[in-house]
Amino acid sequence: MSRVVQAVRAVVAPLSRTRVFRRWIGPALLPPVERFVSWISRGRVQVSGLLVPSLVLHTIGAQSGQPRDAPLMYTPDGKGRAIVAGTNFAGPNHPAWTNNLLAHPDAEISVRGRRYAVRATLLSDDEREAAWATIERQWPGYRNYERSSGRKVRLFLLQPVKRIE
Repeated sequence: MSRVVQAVRAVVAPLSRTRVFRRWIGPALLPPVERFVSWISRGRVQVSGLLVPSLVLHTIGAQSGQPRDAPLMYTPDGKGRAIVAGTNFAGPNHPAWTNNLLAHPDAEISVRGRRYAVRATLLSDDEREAAWATIERQWPGYRNYERSSGRKVRLFLLQPVKRIE
């Protein structure tokens, strides 16, 4: 990791744990900025990806059946898989994409403009502590989103699968 990224992380990480960020900046400002940057870069750049590994999750809506996209931070598990956490900026409700994965675990992700098929698995209670430890090595304090939300955040493991066409 470059010194510039480390310096920016040192400033942004504490900011991301504030109430102002969790309530206003994160949920209101970041999604439209992410969509614009993704559009202008044709999916090759994510704003959040400048600081942490990021992906776009492509799911099918649990209720609508329509395609849905969600830019997310992910944590590599060291075995070629990704861990994603449904923190929803410490909001009281689970983000919609978690419901989509529960209903349709076969999904796709885009990482730096490349698209991959994945199968999502909700982590069990036994797997959660190890997953949170891995996530917090990447972004210290991230589990505080779960503590502040008043709910058990859904953690998913995204396993790459071969696409059969």
